[in-house]
Amino acid sequence: MAVAGAIVGAAIGGWANDKFGRRSAILMADFLFLIGAIIMAVAPNPSLIVVGRVFVGLGVGMASMTAPLYISEASPAKIRGALVSTNGFLITGGQFVSYLINLAFTDVKGTWRWMLGIAGVPALLQFILMFTLPESPRWLYRKGREEEAKAIMRRIYSAEDVEHEIRALKDSVESEIFEEGSSEKINITKLCKTKTVRRGLIAGVGLQVFQQFVGINTVMYYSPTIFQLAGFASNRTAILLSLVTAGLNAFGSIISIYLIDRTGRKKLLIISLFGVIVSLGLLTGVFYEVTTHAPAISSLETQRFNNVTCPDYNSSLKAQTWDCMTCLKASSPSCGFCSSPSGKEHPGACWVSNDSVKDLCHNENRLWYTRGCPSNFGWFALLGLGLYIIFFSPGMGTVPWIVNSEIYPLRFRGICGGIAATANWISNLIVAQSFLSLTEAIGTSWTFLMFGVISVIALLFVVVCVPETKGMPMEEIEKMLEGRSLHFKFWKKRSQPVEKGNQTA
Repeated sequence: MAVAGAIVGAAIGGWANDKFGRRSAILMADFLFLIGAIIMAVAPNPSLIVVGRVFVGLGVGMASMTAPLYISEASPAKIRGALVSTNGFLITGGQFVSYLINLAFTDVKGTWRWMLGIAGVPALLQFILMFTLPESPRWLYRKGREEEAKAIMRRIYSAEDVEHEIRALKDSVESEIFEEGSSEKINITKLCKTKTVRRGLIAGVGLQVFQQFVGINTVMYYSPTIFQLAGFASNRTAILLSLVTAGLNAFGSIISIYLIDRTGRKKLLIISLFGVIVSLGLLTGVFYEVTTHAPAISSLETQRFNNVTCPDYNSSLKAQTWDCMTCLKASSPSCGFCSSPSGKEHPGACWVSNDSVKDLCHNENRLWYTRGCPSNFGWFALLGLGLYIIFFSPGMGTVPWIVNSEIYPLRFRGICGGIAATANWISNLIVAQSFLSLTEAIGTSWTFLMFGVISVIALLFVVVCVPETKGMPMEEIEKMLEGRSLHFKFWKKRSQPVEKGNQTA
């Protein structure tokens, strides 16, 4: 429900950004998030928790597209990427800290109320501090508040750069008004007919969709489950290992801060996707091995306690061919695998899955599995997930937000950013809701292989459709899109943009 709320919040955020300004949109997002956190903390029933999650989602959706846009419009070109990447680092770092905060509240009275309610503190803090910051100078200039915009830009840029930035912004706005008129009405037809917007939307929306469809949030949302599928039986071990992935995600964002304005957006995306493809290939192999080398079922161990034997095993005509994976796929009722006393990879028992049977297994100093089977390859899953995060986070994790904060013409920047963020959250919801169903329907190895194939398609998309915007003033990015949409030789330095009138499409 939080992700569903974020879809609506991102869509509303695009309109609110253009109508009320970037700072006002962030204030709205903080207020919605704060209200949601309070509702969840005091909720007397599950229904109100759901209502609170929707409010939180609305705030998250608005903030997800507004924060990078606000930072981008108020940053000098040479450090713009690093500053927007810092926003990504604070998000991933915050996710890691949230694991620790929740861990700290596990033994406190009213555990879950504290976990959900404490989220309102940073929202309140940001709401207060935002009043000390100015509005985006580019939004102010577009709204005719030129003197306010110039005063803010003189605080941001060096003396030798500020006049050039103001002149470029003035030319951009005047050209836009000359071509489109002063009308504020924006519709889908106008977006599609405007060449720079159309090319920007293809790149921006495409990156946001591929960011989700290469599988990142299956890793972030379900990392404990993935570790269990790889053969780690303990819930606590799986949760602790998920802290590793969250920490690596934050570390990768730090790498992005360092590289984004040195390496460039496009090159970083390509390196990132190469690593993601290799990592997903490793994970596909690991889970294939886990599945095909599952321990067999011992009829002697399974039928030692008649009242706990898996019913499907008893009724099967091919019980002698059963292994751990077959046992876990039983559904009437669901069954679990109790490892052998001789070792977790020796033939074990297939019993009905419930708490009393789980305790029975543990009381005999054996491991109980309900998601994945014992395997020697489990640590390779940790390696694969670690590599995936390290490669994903600096490139595909942060660059889509950076590109979307700088690639659109000023007049369309809020609404286009909202469209791209909405596409991101819709894709997020689709992937998050389908992952566990896919692992059950086609298996974990085939699921990761599917993400790998999508990553290859994403790599081709980046090479063909995504322009390099490193170090370019935002007004010059518009000229570049107007003149030429494709730039295959991303490893070569692009020549300086020429005047718009001398370019050919």
